[in-house]
Amino acid sequence: MLTRVNGNTFFIPAPTNIGVFQFKDRYALLVDSGNDNQQARRICDTLQDLDLSAKYLFLTHSHHDHSGGHAFIRQQFPGCRLMAHKDTRAYLNQPFLLAQFIYGGQPPAGVSRSLNFKPAFPEEEVTEGITRIHEEKFTIVELPGHAPGQCGLITRDRVCFLGDSLFSQDNLYKYSFPFLYDIGAQLKTYDVVEQIDADYFILGHGPDILNQEQMLKLAEENRSNLHKYLAMIMDLLDQPKSREELLEEIIILDDLNPDILEYYFLASTLAAMLSYLQQRENLTMQVENGRLYFFKG
Repeated sequence: MLTRVNGNTFFIPAPTNIGVFQFKDRYALLVDSGNDNQQARRICDTLQDLDLSAKYLFLTHSHHDHSGGHAFIRQQFPGCRLMAHKDTRAYLNQPFLLAQFIYGGQPPAGVSRSLNFKPAFPEEEVTEGITRIHEEKFTIVELPGHAPGQCGLITRDRVCFLGDSLFSQDNLYKYSFPFLYDIGAQLKTYDVVEQIDADYFILGHGPDILNQEQMLKLAEENRSNLHKYLAMIMDLLDQPKSREELLEEIIILDDLNPDILEYYFLASTLAAMLSYLQQRENLTMQVENGRLYFFKG
């Protein structure tokens, strides 16, 4: 189902929301592709039912749930041009890198298989600022933190697609310890999002169209949630602990119930948080008796 946001800007509500901007000649720009062929097929069926053709596919970032359907969409719409930030290129060209990064080596099949999709080779590299696509002006906003090179896109209808720079209230409730790649960049992204000049905001996940007031409130909730975990880690490090011990305590304290893949997402985010705290809170690392410990300096 195509839902109008404003003017010629729409989105397809789905597990990963898909942005759609309709040009005057019945061509369309898509924002993200869904996670697999099944979702991509629904996207294509929705467009074809409305006599629209995808001319451009803008990927907000390289994670499989946003990029995994690209090959099917481009097969259905030959000539559709793939667009992404330069910092996503390596991950799109070699999708197995994300699983290796999360696991810290060659991952087990259960981890690699869950994150896999066909390699993508963007024809057009996007950069921050105003850009012209198919004779229409769009604004690209860099929003790193959750993933390298993540970008948002603003249409002339003052609709901003935020990718995963913010998580919905429901997602914060279900997954309060979200996957983040760079904590310092994520905190700056909250500031950037709050300064975006738009009237409507679409998250990567969640059915709601947010106005600016709702977006500002959600940005603060995301920021507060992240600061909560940073403070929790510092509190837990009153005594030296290994990363595994810290993760165990966080999982127990927050009553989390991760599967194997989710466990590695949590471990990766914790590693990013520890790096951030080491740089800013005088956190120290030391190997003792074959185990790496973190403690307050």
